[in-house]
Amino acid sequence: MNMHISDAQQVAMSFLIRQAALIEPTVYQIRYQDIQYAQLIPVDTSAPEWIQSVTYFSMDSVGQAQWFSGLAQDVPKVEVTREKFETGVSMAAIGYGYTLEELGTAQLLGMNLSADKASAARRVAEEKIDQVAFIGDAAKGFTGLVNSPSPTATTAPADGTGSATTFASKTPDQILRDINGVLTGIFTGSLGAEVADTLLLPYQVMLDLSTRRIDPVNQTTILEWIQQNNIYTRTTGQPLTIRGVFGYLDTVGAGNTKRMVAYRRSPEVLKMHMPMPFRFLPAWQTGPMKFDVPGIFRLGGVDIRRSRSVRYLDGV
Repeated sequence: MNMHISDAQQVAMSFLIRQAALIEPTVYQIRYQDIQYAQLIPVDTSAPEWIQSVTYFSMDSVGQAQWFSGLAQDVPKVEVTREKFETGVSMAAIGYGYTLEELGTAQLLGMNLSADKASAARRVAEEKIDQVAFIGDAAKGFTGLVNSPSPTATTAPADGTGSATTFASKTPDQILRDINGVLTGIFTGSLGAEVADTLLLPYQVMLDLSTRRIDPVNQTTILEWIQQNNIYTRTTGQPLTIRGVFGYLDTVGAGNTKRMVAYRRSPEVLKMHMPMPFRFLPAWQTGPMKFDVPGIFRLGGVDIRRSRSVRYLDGV
């Protein structure tokens, strides 16, 4: 080949751009089953992409309807309180790249580039978002769903011997008592206005409950029994969403204990702002023989707007 190096670079760049157009749509469609934030935390992408912070208001209302005469004039009124909050938004980046040799070899052999590098970059981005969603980022001042200072956090009652609080040492009745205590705590703490519909458990606790039987004769697991007899399901007729979360709940409780989280999964209660979901930028040449495809995303922490609708139980 008599092509000058500049010509080779131009051909390589053109080839990479065409390949990126094929790779990126495929990568965006990938769903990672162990990345849980999108299923458990409402995500708001409505803010402008380059906004530096998001302002929101937490609202509460006080009032009660009264019997009323058509001749009266003093209509009972509801009062609404609004508290202003502001959450910062920061940018993170991860990308992938190729050398001139890699691109040249693919062209010579008539091969399409693999989506592996792009997929790995998006996977790393999703892991970062998942981490921020659950535990925040101290350096950025973000807190997550499981470590916010605003919800009520209590310690699980001790077992029958008075020596341990963990679910592993408790009977099915005691475990159900603890779970229903958290669910009813949200209901009574909000004066009946909020009902938790989601329960997060440390992964090992979830595994234990899903494999331990009620008794040697009964084939029903403790988890199945709880799903049928929890106060939310008994009251509403709807299934309680119970999820095991790997890693994030293992030491976040008081005294580095395991934590259980109960909440109503609604944007009214909590929300994660992501003005710019993960995206790849156009490919560019970063050196004589290097070509990169940057990926960026912008997000904030999790805003718990109604702290009475979220409750923690430590020591499970």
